[in-house]
Amino acid sequence: MKAILGTTLLIIGLGGCQSLNTPNIPLYKTQDWVADGEFTTGVEGPAVDARGVLYAVNYQEQGTIGQITAQNNASLYVKLPKGSIGNGIRFDKKGNMYIADYTQHNILQITPQKQIRVFAHEPAMNQPNDIAIADDGTLYASDPNWQVGNGQVWRISTTGQVERLKKDMGTTNGIEISPDNTVLYVNESVQQRIWAFGINKNGQLGEARLFYQFDDHGLDGMRTDERGNLYVARYGAGEVAILSPKGELLRTVKLKGKYPTNVAFGGESGRQVFVTMQKRGAIESFYSEHAGRAMKSL
Repeated sequence: MKAILGTTLLIIGLGGCQSLNTPNIPLYKTQDWVADGEFTTGVEGPAVDARGVLYAVNYQEQGTIGQITAQNNASLYVKLPKGSIGNGIRFDKKGNMYIADYTQHNILQITPQKQIRVFAHEPAMNQPNDIAIADDGTLYASDPNWQVGNGQVWRISTTGQVERLKKDMGTTNGIEISPDNTVLYVNESVQQRIWAFGINKNGQLGEARLFYQFDDHGLDGMRTDERGNLYVARYGAGEVAILSPKGELLRTVKLKGKYPTNVAFGGESGRQVFVTMQKRGAIESFYSEHAGRAMKSL
């Protein structure tokens, strides 16, 4: 059995993921990690916990979360409360999982003991979509209104207090934080652009700076690596675009499917990238040169 972390699951320390190597594995070459149809077409929100287990929403049916402990070894982790459907997933340093519950306007929290509670609720949200987490546990959520074509950005404190930071943006979707926690990246799917906001010490956002403008296809989930490069799921293009911290396109990674919804880092060295694929109900994977930012904070 080919495990995510070699032959066994491996505890990923705060910095240990960078000291391990993955020799003889080609970079930026995709393979299937979970086969077609294991998840629904709503597969999204990949995230890896400190034990190296990969999670994604909508395993077998909507309103669930699946766990993947090895290649082609997926199983049900939990069922969400009735009426809830998840999208983005993130973990804090205590091992708590946070899920954007877009149907109920919630951010859910699941403890390592699988206790589920509403961590934050905001009726003014359209549908919390993707979430990013700062090193101090602060959450940021994108909030698109697909019918109207606009969106918002919310901040959720470590005590579950919700504050709207931005409104009247485009269709806000992918959201991520730089490794030094000073920049918040937010993309707009329909408008095909990514904005960069400075994060002030009080958690508020500075002025918007256009980070990158694409010419075609939609944008979905994003993650940064330890160098600050931004990995962007290009929905419809069948690729992951990698942008430098200066907003330069470094490369594109071609995927087997055309509809990637999100990306997450994991694996033995923290350099394995997992990509959820919407219409396939599958998860693809490739290796990068650098470990993910999130690996340091677990």
